[in-house]
Amino acid sequence: MTQLAVGLQEIAPGFIKTQEPMRKHTSLHIGGSADYLVVPQGIDQLKALLRFSQKEFVPLFILGGGTNLLVSDKGIRGIVVKLDESFKKIQFDGSRLNVGAGVSLPVLAFRAARQGLSGLEFAGGIPGTIGGAVVINAGAYGDCMALVIRSVTVLTWEGEVLEIPAHQLNFSYRCSGLLKKNWIVLESHLQLVPGNPIAIRKRMESYLAQRRAKHPTEPSAGSVFKNLPEEPAGSLIEGAGCKGLRVGDVQVSLKHANFIVNLGRATFKDYLKVILMVQKKVFEKYGVWLNPEINMVGEES
Repeated sequence: MTQLAVGLQEIAPGFIKTQEPMRKHTSLHIGGSADYLVVPQGIDQLKALLRFSQKEFVPLFILGGGTNLLVSDKGIRGIVVKLDESFKKIQFDGSRLNVGAGVSLPVLAFRAARQGLSGLEFAGGIPGTIGGAVVINAGAYGDCMALVIRSVTVLTWEGEVLEIPAHQLNFSYRCSGLLKKNWIVLESHLQLVPGNPIAIRKRMESYLAQRRAKHPTEPSAGSVFKNLPEEPAGSLIEGAGCKGLRVGDVQVSLKHANFIVNLGRATFKDYLKVILMVQKKVFEKYGVWLNPEINMVGEES
């Protein structure tokens, strides 16, 4: 056992894996191994991991639901921290919610609907955790996380716990100030609106039906490219003749052009090739360069 592994075992005994394949932890099922995968049991262990990584000069990456993530074939060097059971608390206080970063966004949306609280209907079919959803301001059907967030509790890289009010988070399309700060989201504080549980559930089911009709069932990371203000990225990709474009087991979905799916044994290299091919074809036809919203991490292949 390496010295790093011994140190990590002292911090989170029994919750460490070495050379853990990241494809097991991402919705795309792509990615090499992480040197160390650690699941902290609470904020104290998370703080200790942060201090340890800084003391040992070892990179540390926070893993949410792994749904908007493309991991290199060579994997991730250093420590991957997965916020799991200890960060899955949901607390209702009337129409206000306090939600741990590891809570599944669809689970939260359905819990809120059962409580007769409106505002998260759009999130019923968005995979991933609320921590990641807040960071990228996830959204659909004209709504987004920025509309329901009151504040966010974060852990800074200096080990300080701060509560940041929504107006200081600089939310924009698929972006927030948290991306630049790279702080660790611990908890999100939401304000929802009381409503009729049946009406809320019907609205959510309508959105889910639309997603099922339009989105592929093969492993994916959701929408790959950011939409333009005047045009959905999928329309441009389809118009450029990219539907079905394939390299190895990576393919532009035949069902929705802004999804690039894994047909079985897709690799990071092939996925990047398809992304670049799509960008070039769209640029050649429309003069527009599409920007990915998918997060790419890991050692360069």
